[in-house]
Amino acid sequence: MGAIVRDPVGRLLLVRRGHPPGEGLWSLPGGRVEPGESDAEAVRRELREETGLDGAVGVPAGTVLRAGPAGVTYEIHDYLVTAADGRLTPGDDAADARWCTPAELVRLPLTDGLVDALVAWKVIDPPA
Repeated sequence: MGAIVRDPVGRLLLVRRGHPPGEGLWSLPGGRVEPGESDAEAVRRELREETGLDGAVGVPAGTVLRAGPAGVTYEIHDYLVTAADGRLTPGDDAADARWCTPAELVRLPLTDGLVDALVAWKVIDPPA
């Protein structure tokens, strides 16, 4: 699961992955749901671990399928999140974390399909 977090001026919160899969790529904060955890609990935990921020988990924005190692396919549910408290600090498996304008997204090495998904879910407008 992943967290789609926007600040009051419309920037999107991204993390640069520090480990495979996706090492070096920018993506949404997120990760695996641990046994006994709800999606919302996992979103909040991963957000805190990767960015130092806490948030209120809202509605699902959409779902993507990602190919993993050994032919495994991951089903990733992304949720809209309102950031609350904390100081933006990369942690856990995030090598970096930052707020990005939609225009900045197209200049970063991103996880495949991220911009297309965000546009399809009406989180951002299509890049010019």
